[in-house]
Amino acid sequence: MSLENTVLFQPIDLGKISLANRVVMAPMTRMFSPDGIPTEQVAEYYARRAKNQVGLIITEGTCINHIAANGYTNIPYIYGEKSLAGWQKVVEAVHAEGGKIVPQLWHVGAVRSADKGAGPDPSVPGYSPSGLIKKDKPKDIAMSAEDVQEVIEAFIQAAVDSKSIGFDGVEIHGAHGYLVDQFFWEETNQRDDEYGGDLVGRTRFAVDIIKGIRAKCGEDFPIILRFSQWKQQNYNAKLANTPEELEQFLKPLVDAGVDIFHCSTRRFWEAEFEGSDLNLAGWVKKITGKPVITVGSVGLSGGFIDEERRDMAMASFVEKGSFEELEKRLNNDEFELVAIGRALLQDPEWVIKVSENRLDELDDYSKKSLGNLY
Repeated sequence: MSLENTVLFQPIDLGKISLANRVVMAPMTRMFSPDGIPTEQVAEYYARRAKNQVGLIITEGTCINHIAANGYTNIPYIYGEKSLAGWQKVVEAVHAEGGKIVPQLWHVGAVRSADKGAGPDPSVPGYSPSGLIKKDKPKDIAMSAEDVQEVIEAFIQAAVDSKSIGFDGVEIHGAHGYLVDQFFWEETNQRDDEYGGDLVGRTRFAVDIIKGIRAKCGEDFPIILRFSQWKQQNYNAKLANTPEELEQFLKPLVDAGVDIFHCSTRRFWEAEFEGSDLNLAGWVKKITGKPVITVGSVGLSGGFIDEERRDMAMASFVEKGSFEELEKRLNNDEFELVAIGRALLQDPEWVIKVSENRLDELDDYSKKSLGNLY
């Protein structure tokens, strides 16, 4: 039996980018780039996934050219001659295997701490919209108007450089409590200028980044925006509490030029709002009509270690997180693309093994997630 004819493994043309299938490799931080330079091993890592038929690869977060963009050691940069040369080798290796790849452009904001040893200058503190990591919790530098413009320009230049070395588009990291998301989130954005205010006002920082990339990189260069309701600082956080609020949040971003929304959730099958089974990606698709990527424990039969520690329910994984559930939602046109993280991290051949029904070759953890197929 072969599963190659299921929707997940069928090609898709999204206008600005055509993919061999609907599988996206989710961005996953790796810390394997000393001095911010992607190595030959990084190129081999991504090329293996392209060789094994991952439709679109989104790289690990790669830091833009700002003194406080980085928050960890051995994180790649998307600026400087050596780092860009390293990424160009990654792009060439992926393209040689017939794959498509985009970098995730990243600034950690208030997550950065001077005591973590993050380069290029470990003594530099974290920068954030209002000097907060959570409401009423001071954290280093509140960005000035000049700082805001400098970071916007750094994002734009990172996209320009990405295009010049052959990337197939870019993804802006606007999720999980990092800098762009800190502008979105009321608890960390208490600014009283044009980059603060209500839900729409708080999109202005991202909007200016997106508009700038569109102006410099052209209409045919794909721009993906990853966003989330949850934060590392608060798993129960909500940018939008209702579909109406979500529409208010999304409209300026669509108008600015987002091509694809990457809707980060911890479990893809969980409903976003009461009264509907749609997840976050499903709602974004319904509201905007734009292509969307869903993500959240795809290919897994258990949750994060911290979920277990916090006594979050695990029982729903095998039943609701199954391949059948994913395929049903794809057939219902709730989303176009499916991002897979830890399953692809563990097994570069996951796509081929599942599509060819070589399920016996998967580890027991992945087998359970495939439900009745196994």
